Amino acid sequence: MQLGNKKKYLIWFITAIFLCSVAGYAFAQNDTLYWGSSGTKVRAVQQRLKDWGYYDGPVDGYFSGKTASAVRKFQAYHGLATDGIVGPKTFSAMGLYTPPRKTTYTAKTTTTGVYVGNDHNINLLARVIMGEAADEPYVGKVAVGAVLLNRTRSSSFPQTLSGVVYQPMAFESVSNGQYNRALSPEAVKAARDALAGYDPTGGAIFFWNPYKPVSKWIWSRSIVTQIGNHVFAK
Repeated sequence: MQLGNKKKYLIWFITAIFLCSVAGYAFAQNDTLYWGSSGTKVRAVQQRLKDWGYYDGPVDGYFSGKTASAVRKFQAYHGLATDGIVGPKTFSAMGLYTPPRKTTYTAKTTTTGVYVGNDHNINLLARVIMGEAADEPYVGKVAVGAVLLNRTRSSSFPQTLSGVVYQPMAFESVSNGQYNRALSPEAVKAARDALAGYDPTGGAIFFWNPYKPVSKWIWSRSIVTQIGNHVFAK
């Protein structure tokens, strides 16, 4: 009798593991969210929209009309189809399809106030953000980081972040060494968000301060938006 119960328990246990595995696979394949969806992915989308200022509702994992409205605002700003549905392109724009990193960024402050870590790109991007936009609002810092990353995707610029940063005369803060000053936590966070896909500029590849003398050529570019003291253009 006891042996029979053990067999039943073993069969139930194996079945439970199988069902859980199938459920997990189905969840992993579900890459489209819409009004009525629920779960952890909806919660992640709501949190990302809330962090970036598109959503002021509860992060409860339920995709309601308010979530759909926030998704449409995000999509409109990023040049996506404004259908209120979170598909692969919207997921990607939100930075929620970023593959897990093999290394973990372990930023810390040294006695000189300089952040160090094991992620070269975050450090490098944060340094330029600090050099170019230290006094700008947070979204302005992210915007500067986004411009650098957008350049790596443009055929007119080097295809690596270090190539963009160190392109001759590309950034004043790199030329005069200002990008070597101590990083602020906000600059590091802005770099991480930009690398995660947050682009407040809608794809801009240039930025400048319109209140300072600049080359007349730069004004021929198509201006997308202004954030703080910088205008951003394609």
